Amino acid sequence: MKNIKLWSIFWKFFKIGMFTFGGGYAMIPLIEREVVNNKWIDKEEIADMVAISQSIPGAVAVNMSLFVGFKLAKKKGAFTAVLGCILPSFIIILFVAMLLSNFQDEKIVQHAFTGILSAVIALILVAAIKIAKIAILDKVTLIITIITIVVLVFGQTLIVSNTLSGLLPIILILSGGLTGILIYYLFPKKVRDLFKEGEEK
Repeated sequence: MKNIKLWSIFWKFFKIGMFTFGGGYAMIPLIEREVVNNKWIDKEEIADMVAISQSIPGAVAVNMSLFVGFKLAKKKGAFTAVLGCILPSFIIILFVAMLLSNFQDEKIVQHAFTGILSAVIALILVAAIKIAKIAILDKVTLIITIITIVVLVFGQTLIVSNTLSGLLPIILILSGGLTGILIYYLFPKKVRDLFKEGEEK
């Protein structure tokens, strides 16, 4: 790993935090583009970081920033990346709270945020497609993905309790992880061959 200056890490994540509305998943394609294009981290590692960031408590964007920063420059890099990621949001929210809260009911403001939310959906879809290309390796991983989507969509509708509804994504993530471990122990050779094919691509 080449020596990367902390200022460079901070500036990359500051730009991501400044120009990404929606946070979280909307940041993922921008984080991927910045770190992969600069050859700091490869696509496979980004996919793993997304999975781990979603699996643990905390905001996905902050967790991603911490993982990438730590990978690049250990503890100092993690602190710098997280600071760069959250500082724009803090500044903007402070500005909104101080000056713009009186205008939130204006129609022009509401229409503006409607357009912003539409763009955020596109960013999230792009992130999902890119991760799917890396994570879906064969029929088994495709089936796991489809089952997870179906259970998540219909489960959120059927579950009345807010507590259980909030736990559903965690249960699905843990189930996916356990399924992956089980498949690895049952078919270790097949799993190794799949990852070898992915690396060759």
